[in-house]
Amino acid sequence: MSSYRQARLAEFLRDEISAVIQRELRDPRIGFVSVTRVELSPDLRHARVYVSVFGSREEQEEALRALQGAAGFIRRLIAPHLHTRHIPELHFKLDRSLEHAERVARLLHEIQRERDSSTGSNRDDDRR
Repeated sequence: MSSYRQARLAEFLRDEISAVIQRELRDPRIGFVSVTRVELSPDLRHARVYVSVFGSREEQEEALRALQGAAGFIRRLIAPHLHTRHIPELHFKLDRSLEHAERVARLLHEIQRERDSSTGSNRDDDRR
């Protein structure tokens, strides 16, 4: 299986699943959900769908359960648009990369602030 085909299909699935979540799902547990990426198995039978959910941990877990429960419905809606032998099983996962990036940025900002404050006190010593 070509990795190019796999990547193209993953992008297509990301777009289609995003559209279905926004337009078709009416579950109140699903708030602001964004599909960040899709990873396909080499045989194209399984797709890990990474989602970012705005809200608390409990709201994120609840939205994830709702999405997993709607996986069959989502598959049925995207099936006519796919030109593959098998429609991949959808497995939803929380994408924590944005949280991780925010944490790293916050830590770097704190380090910079500490450097600036220690450099500022050294400058005061140099002026005397």
